[in-house]
Amino acid sequence: MQVSIACTDHNLKRGNGEHSKPGATSPSMVNQARAKFRTVAIIARSFGSFTPRHISLKESTGKHTGMKYRNLGKSGLRVSCLGLGTWVTFGGQISDEVAEQLMTIAYEGGVNLFDTAEVYAGGRAEVILGSIIKKKCWRRSSLVITTKLYWGGKAETERGLSRKHIIEAGLKGSLQRMQLEYVDVVFANRPDSNTPIAEIVRAMTYVINQGMAMYWGTSRWTAMEIMEAYSVARQFNLIPPVCEQAEYHLFQREKVEIQLPELYHKIG
Repeated sequence: MQVSIACTDHNLKRGNGEHSKPGATSPSMVNQARAKFRTVAIIARSFGSFTPRHISLKESTGKHTGMKYRNLGKSGLRVSCLGLGTWVTFGGQISDEVAEQLMTIAYEGGVNLFDTAEVYAGGRAEVILGSIIKKKCWRRSSLVITTKLYWGGKAETERGLSRKHIIEAGLKGSLQRMQLEYVDVVFANRPDSNTPIAEIVRAMTYVINQGMAMYWGTSRWTAMEIMEAYSVARQFNLIPPVCEQAEYHLFQREKVEIQLPELYHKIG
């Protein structure tokens, strides 16, 4: 099992000096932001046999930053063990200036994994994330950008995991907001009881084949649902999910430690 940790800068409270003049940098604000990072787990599991010959799966350490990197599941995608999330922060409880400072600190520290979602701050988080990348002129090839789809607009067809939403309003909308040509991983942000899993797998395979995403993953899916997605992909020669983004902390350990291990034994 490969485990990558994604940092979520959560519940940052605005300080009294937040509304300072543009361009002004408050050391206390940066220190406060650094101190209040929280971590959630992206549990990366993959679907194939592992042998010692998979040398690329070994952990490596950045020469200048000390950041550790691992493969996302058994894909070839190398991700930093720490990542930066944008939930309840970008476009919400912190200013755009602090968001830029946070992302800069993370990037310069060796973090290459940045996670967001179409629902975060009504799409505003994706806008801010994309604008920072553009402003900083960071090489797109040096970044691993992930987003999640499910809750979109108010219309009935603008939410869920139907082929229409995933392809039309979902991922295309996210790419437009971030000003990007593709994301590295697109997540199904939760299971959708109204959409057959086969339809979801076909839609995710389509966006990957169209170059809109490199990989796809699940978020908050059960082991049984993940197994079904894998089985559908194998049956119809489609692309299976490469990872599961699961809640994992001291108060929520059952899924990762009890439920998912059964999946690892069955499909790798």
